[in-house]
Amino acid sequence: MKKILLFLVLCIALASCSSYQYNTTRVEKMDFTPFKTYAWLPPVDSLSKSYFDNDIAKTNILDAANTALEAKGLQYSKDNPDLLFRYITIVNNKSRLVYGGGGYYGWGGPWGWYRPWFSPYFYGGGYYPVAKERYRYGHLIIEAIDRKTNAVIWQARGSGDVDNPEKAINNISKVAKGVIDLFPVKTVKNKTARQQNGC
Repeated sequence: MKKILLFLVLCIALASCSSYQYNTTRVEKMDFTPFKTYAWLPPVDSLSKSYFDNDIAKTNILDAANTALEAKGLQYSKDNPDLLFRYITIVNNKSRLVYGGGGYYGWGGPWGWYRPWFSPYFYGGGYYPVAKERYRYGHLIIEAIDRKTNAVIWQARGSGDVDNPEKAINNISKVAKGVIDLFPVKTVKNKTARQQNGC
C-alpha cells in the first residue's frame, strides 16, 4: 500500500511540472544561427473564446517570448529584422471518458480475477468508463517567418487544459517560454527551464 501511495505522489509531482505538452516543426536543413534580429507581426485573430484575447494576455505572451528569444541571442529590431514572429491562441471544447468501478465483479469472483484479459468484462482491475466529461483545451502557437522569403520556417505549439480564464492568463507566460525554448538555436544565458518554471 505504501508503494502505491508513493507512486501516486510521484505521478502528481511529475504532472505539476509537465502539465503542458509541446510540439514543434521546422525546415529541417535550414541553419538558424545566422538569424540575429526579429520583430513581431500582429497576432492572428484569436480562436480562444476571449480567454487570451485581451491586453493582459498579449503583454504576458510577448514579455515571456521576448525574454526567451533574448536568452537565445536574438535582438528585437523594428528596422529590417531577420525574422518575423506571430502567434495565435486557440481554445477548443473537448470531451474525455471518466472511469469508475470497484463494484463490478464480472464472472468468476471479485474484479473478474478469473476472466481472461480479452474478456469484455475485464477492465484492468475493475475500472471502466462510466461517463463523459467536457473540458477546454488551449493552444498557443508561435511561428517564425524568414523576412527575405516571406516563408514560415519554424512553428511550435504549447497545449494544455484550460480551467478558467484567470488561471490560463497567469500560466500563459510559462507556455510562451516553453514554446520559444523549442526554437532551434541554443540558449546563451544560463537559466534552466526548471529554475524558471519553479519545478
